[in-house]
Amino acid sequence: MNKRILTFSLAALSLFAVAHARSVTVTITKTQYQHITGFGAACCDGAMRPFGTDTRPVELLYGKFSRVGLNIMRMEISPNFVGDNDASWSTYNWQGSVPSALYVKKHGGIVFGTPWSPPGDYKTNGTAQGGKSDSQGNQRGELRRDCYEKFFPWLNSYLKYMKSKGVQVDAVSIQNEPDWWVDYSGCLYTPEQQLELVKNYAHMLDRETYKGVRLISAEPLGFDPRYSNMLLDDEVARDQIDIIAGHLYGHPPLNEMQSSAEKAAQYGKEVWMTEHSVSDNIKGRLPNWHEQLMFAEELNECMLAGGTGYIYWYMRAHWAFVGTGETQYGPDNIENKLLPRGLVMSHFSKYVTGSTRLKATTNNPNVPPAVDSGSNFPFETSAYIKGDSIIVIAIDTTGTSYDLKLKLPYYVKSGFEVLSTSNESLCKKTKFTYDEPTRRVEFNMPPRSLATFVFTIDREATDVFLPDEDDEEETAAVRYFDIHGRPIDQPDGLCIQQNADGTFRKVYLNKQ
Repeated sequence: MNKRILTFSLAALSLFAVAHARSVTVTITKTQYQHITGFGAACCDGAMRPFGTDTRPVELLYGKFSRVGLNIMRMEISPNFVGDNDASWSTYNWQGSVPSALYVKKHGGIVFGTPWSPPGDYKTNGTAQGGKSDSQGNQRGELRRDCYEKFFPWLNSYLKYMKSKGVQVDAVSIQNEPDWWVDYSGCLYTPEQQLELVKNYAHMLDRETYKGVRLISAEPLGFDPRYSNMLLDDEVARDQIDIIAGHLYGHPPLNEMQSSAEKAAQYGKEVWMTEHSVSDNIKGRLPNWHEQLMFAEELNECMLAGGTGYIYWYMRAHWAFVGTGETQYGPDNIENKLLPRGLVMSHFSKYVTGSTRLKATTNNPNVPPAVDSGSNFPFETSAYIKGDSIIVIAIDTTGTSYDLKLKLPYYVKSGFEVLSTSNESLCKKTKFTYDEPTRRVEFNMPPRSLATFVFTIDREATDVFLPDEDDEEETAAVRYFDIHGRPIDQPDGLCIQQNADGTFRKVYLNKQ
């Protein structure tokens, strides 16, 4: 094995004194899966209250210079007709998310809106409430058939309002949890009703005026694939839907989400997990380290399931990323202070965003992808490529350290490790270099740890180059072939470049 030249802290040196009880070998190949759009959370706290003029949560969490690096923000489209008319829906109006959305957009992020309910005037129970209570008459609130034609014009009015405030909304969803009957704001749809709405009326979404706006499917409670499958099986509806979405309540990622993602991938659709919370039922404290690792594994499993985006529930809560100031959860729950869970998220959001997932297998038959269902395994991993970097995530939830042996698809020459081992020891960064390019590396993983490894590909040793930024005339003369020598018009990933002078070389193109 090549000698490693490392910059160590005293704590890192002590790792070599630990007796290694086991080892795990991870083999990463050049096989590519989904492109990762990013990670985010919802712009709310308390009882789904938008932040209003308080932009401190998004300032802590969003942008490439933040410690977390989120880039997707979810907003409620409250059941208003007028965006900033408080009387129409209490203080939960469209204006409530505008200051945060402006900040996220300014820092290169994506913002999307989800209705919990259309206006009550459009519904069978005459109110934005879901109807599941004695006071609401236990009447199921659904979109009236004669109001299907009003639904997308209503979404257009939301897009118009947000644009008037300087926010170009990137996407809108059909409905939050269409399969969950509630006593708060909600609206029920069957898969068949959603199909009818999208197939016959989604063409009314004004994509000409609001350039680039995308339509997200309804977001079922447990990622019920019947909702997305029915849309994807219909050619007209399929052409209208851009993103398949759902939540994870009661169903871990490697079940229904994975099933939905497999079908979505056949048609080139993105798959976003748009709401879930982990350990949100804890009382009197913040999440412990084991609960943080369970959250990290959920993130990892969503990537393994084929997800292209992961959006957590509240940004600000004692079980989320930013503190609320509620003293019953301990002295560390300081209002608008970054919490440890935010830095756990950063292992993915700062490094995996914009990458493409690679195939990674282990020598352990009891962990993904050898096991394609269940959740929260003792050891989990995933791997990605982004430009000149290979990124590897490794999660150990056990009380024993181990040697992590990585077999990489390309030669590497340097990189760094980001290691978290407790709520008090988060995102410790260690750089490393190698005397010679290598494809086999080894690290010691401490017990109960989360690590992100970022390797720099040695293009010369790998004989794979990034294309030169030639002038237009020269570029026009370049031709590309797949690795089997077949001509390709839209090269992406690893391919063969034929230059204007007739010479050939391998190149890596990232068109995402």
